[in-house]
Amino acid sequence: MEVVAVRRGAVRSVVVAGLLVLGGAGGAGSAGARAPEPEADVSYHGRVSLDRGQLRLWLVPQNEGPNALADATLRVRLSADLGDAQELAEGCARVGRREVVCETGPLPAHGQGRHIGLLLGLRERVPEVVVRVDTWWNGDATDRNSGNNEHAVLALDTGDPYAF
Repeated sequence: MEVVAVRRGAVRSVVVAGLLVLGGAGGAGSAGARAPEPEADVSYHGRVSLDRGQLRLWLVPQNEGPNALADATLRVRLSADLGDAQELAEGCARVGRREVVCETGPLPAHGQGRHIGLLLGLRERVPEVVVRVDTWWNGDATDRNSGNNEHAVLALDTGDPYAF
């Protein structure tokens, strides 16, 4: 990696691996200074069950920080088509034949968001369904541990709950 720093008056130029980064020498009020991107570790914990073509999903979004988020959006994808008529929880919307998205609401640093419960009717009764939960939008924050917000759960049509 090549690092070259050149100071000309009040502006400092740094070339790092072919990128030119301009930064002011005057501190926080310098022109061109950007606020650092917030970081939040969003995760989901819950359970899912399938019973005679009805899928129940209950989950709680969590944020391990270090920054709070005003909102984020989670996505639920199914391996089976949803029925035509769905009554979704507040803050949730259907975005495809097999997808629903829900806003989490505020996620405090090192805290939980609102509980989200969905009762989804499937187009046809199936013996099993794979439910995938992940983050669709992370409130413009960086998440260095996205593995804990991506789940795939196989639910058998037995009515039994499966935790994630």
